Amino acid sequence: MENNLKKPVWIAGIARGHNAGVCLLRDGEIVFSIEEERLSRQKYDGGPYASMIKILEYTDKLDYLVVAHTQSLEHTAGRVDFTGDNVYTGLARKLGLIDRKSNIHNHPQVIDLSHIHHKLHAACAFYRSGWNEATAVIVDGAGTFIDFTISNEDVTTWEVESVFKASYPANIDTVYKHYATRNPIDGAVIQQLPSDRFGETGKVHEALVTDRAGIVKVYEAVTQYCGWESIEAGKTMGLFPYGKPNSNIPKLFDTSTKVALSNRNAILPTYPNGAKVNRNLFTELEDNDTDEPGIDLSTKQNRRDLAYAVQTQTQEQVVQLIKKSVEMTGINKVVISGGYGLNCVANYWYLDQLKNSGIEIYVEPISNDAGTAMGAALLVHYTTTESVEKFDMNSLYLGPKYTYSKQNIDELAKQYGGVAEECTTDMIVELLVNKNIVSLFQGASENGPRALGNRSILFDPRFEDGKDYVNLVKHREYFRPFAGTILEEYAKEWFDMRGLKNSPHMMYAVNCNPGYAEKIPSIIHIDGTCRIQTITQGQNFWYRNLIEAFHDHTGIPILFNTSFNLGGEPLVETLEDALWTLKNSDIEYLYLPEYDRLISIKN
Repeated sequence: MENNLKKPVWIAGIARGHNAGVCLLRDGEIVFSIEEERLSRQKYDGGPYASMIKILEYTDKLDYLVVAHTQSLEHTAGRVDFTGDNVYTGLARKLGLIDRKSNIHNHPQVIDLSHIHHKLHAACAFYRSGWNEATAVIVDGAGTFIDFTISNEDVTTWEVESVFKASYPANIDTVYKHYATRNPIDGAVIQQLPSDRFGETGKVHEALVTDRAGIVKVYEAVTQYCGWESIEAGKTMGLFPYGKPNSNIPKLFDTSTKVALSNRNAILPTYPNGAKVNRNLFTELEDNDTDEPGIDLSTKQNRRDLAYAVQTQTQEQVVQLIKKSVEMTGINKVVISGGYGLNCVANYWYLDQLKNSGIEIYVEPISNDAGTAMGAALLVHYTTTESVEKFDMNSLYLGPKYTYSKQNIDELAKQYGGVAEECTTDMIVELLVNKNIVSLFQGASENGPRALGNRSILFDPRFEDGKDYVNLVKHREYFRPFAGTILEEYAKEWFDMRGLKNSPHMMYAVNCNPGYAEKIPSIIHIDGTCRIQTITQGQNFWYRNLIEAFHDHTGIPILFNTSFNLGGEPLVETLEDALWTLKNSDIEYLYLPEYDRLISIKN
């Protein structure tokens, strides 16, 4: 008898660089998507080996392994001993995920899309937006490496800002790119480039080639100047409202040119790894003050003022790019991705700047490089199938699923010196209103950097000193703001949503409406904003129930929500990670709503 059962097609996209990870598709639907750091416990970890091994829990064979990065597989540092194949093809081969008998140096199941980094950001955002067509605006640090010959000199550049025109099934066409280099070149160079090098044969796009830092690199330079790693730009965003306009700071962008470019006298590009602030930027800056031991640079007003300058000036550059991109494509639905897409202050500001323009925006919540794994997998699916079928991609609860018995939970709690007991939602509310921090662990982990109620730390937002208290427990800086999760139907009453119907992914830092901030002081930032997550019953049943119970008890439809981790640690992934975090902190309670269990660990 003929077997008419269709064999499923398995595609795994992997992102190799920082924020490495894997996205696994089955017939185009996401099975799981995870960042390597959640498994390896190393923040921003690269090389998604542990994530690739996780694939075996779902399938023992892949139809395609799709690789995303900024350099091709030929340039991977690691090679398998003796055979010499790259480590990703080699690992997939050794695990049996791809054919072990194929040519290991030219494997037909391995597709290398590392040469289209920004396009993969665009693919992730477009397919998740739900729109039939869109303009994609990518503002990123340093994407694909591209070599040019300028004035008879070979110059290596990196894509920093890109615009694409996107439609189904797999039409993501380059319209504009800004490439940047650290090599001094005379002015900006605008060229018309053949796009077949980006997978679009026969088409051309406009390219701007400069020796200036891109928008994100300007932000990263200031982040380093404030004493942090360049990748920790979220800290600069948290510091910005502590600053003010400062006439000693030169403009970070030169707006006198046809296209605004960063000021090379203020920001020196050091591609591919970053950029530097000119040490003479402030006239009152003391020599070598960054070398003083024990000095917290975030307390220096000049650093605060520079954070203010970089936030306000970069978001202005991005909104101008958004407007320009719509003129280029003729499509007023705009998806935003790349590292700057995680700037929730800027995202909210765009809503005000774009009102009455007819431009709609969708900001991709997995805008960091982890999103390129998803973009790569989806792009190959739609390219190979030529399908126009859309999938519901609104959820970010995309991590691998874990199942525990109550006996497992009790035994694990005991191993970490804790006690597990039966509990009700009302018991958790009682803990919260009595100023206890309660961590929450349930279901699949969130993909992307935001905790959305499956791997969260919760607190009562009404306490005046709540921000300082939780920051101390989490070992975070004093200026770091916290988020709030609100019952969706109350969002417009409490916050100025600027036309947003909801904010399920915590991508906007919104203004609190008059008369409400004083009710939830611990989640209101110094500038009167709060990064909010709206929630419905269908999005997260157990978390919604808890907030409803808290609302019934207090009249407040919001819970203080922050990521379940300590400072410098990735979000917890497994129950063991969660218990380790309790054991090594002053957090005492862990709530597992699916099992009606409460674990307490007293240190």
